[in-house]
Amino acid sequence: MRTTTRSGRMCLVTGEAVIDVEQASAGRFSADPLAVFEEWDAFRSWAAKVEPAGAHGATGPDGSVSPTPRQVFAIGLNYRGHAEEASLAAPESLSVFTKFATALTGPDTQLRLPSGRVDWEAELVVVMGRRAEHVAAGDAWSYVAGLTAGQDYSEREVQSVGPVPQFSLGKSFPGFAPTGPVLVTADEFADPDDLAIECLVNGESVQKSRTSSMIFPVAELIAGLSAVCPLLPGDLIFTGTPAGVGHARTPQRYLRPGDEVITRIEGIGQLRQTCVAA
Repeated sequence: MRTTTRSGRMCLVTGEAVIDVEQASAGRFSADPLAVFEEWDAFRSWAAKVEPAGAHGATGPDGSVSPTPRQVFAIGLNYRGHAEEASLAAPESLSVFTKFATALTGPDTQLRLPSGRVDWEAELVVVMGRRAEHVAAGDAWSYVAGLTAGQDYSEREVQSVGPVPQFSLGKSFPGFAPTGPVLVTADEFADPDDLAIECLVNGESVQKSRTSSMIFPVAELIAGLSAVCPLLPGDLIFTGTPAGVGHARTPQRYLRPGDEVITRIEGIGQLRQTCVAA
């Protein structure tokens, strides 16, 4: 199953049709994506029976797949190559920060650059479909609504200023957390733990890996996070980025007005941001 949002409304994607959920369900399910995530199992049962023909249509996606999450988690150094390029040891436990929800945006946007030190970080993003608290890794996938593509755009100056790193602040400017274009349930993939991920800047491949290279795979992330705090329906987990970020290059490379950033994940689709001056 695939879902997306249009003007903040939950939509079901079936073939070429993008179906407004509230209209097609005659009000059984809300237009509010968060309310749908709260009833995810019932929604999946209903969606399995929806026929595209004659359904209430909508234009394509324009928003985050989960636009109003209560929590957004992000994982640092979750690929060995990225740890190595940062001259850091691979972590033995989760390194966690947040991206504030006001940074969330849709899949095809303008990215306003607040400075000349904005970097790219392609990421697989998990969306939760059930409340998860003290969940074992072996059960973790049953709590997942689906997977989507994301970008953890990072302003490196703000991120590093002060006596301790300001990771969350430097990664939360408006538009710094695009997701989409669709949310895809795990059963759509041959192996949801092994997906190709790539980032291109102006057509040049700057990051290319597979999610099977994560140090902590999705199930372990859910187990580790839910051991500390409950994960709620609609919550997002940005799972980390592979090697190839601009900050680690010699010389360092950052985004400039006019640059185009494409983020692709196998079986999900792509994001596109066009960079403009703030």
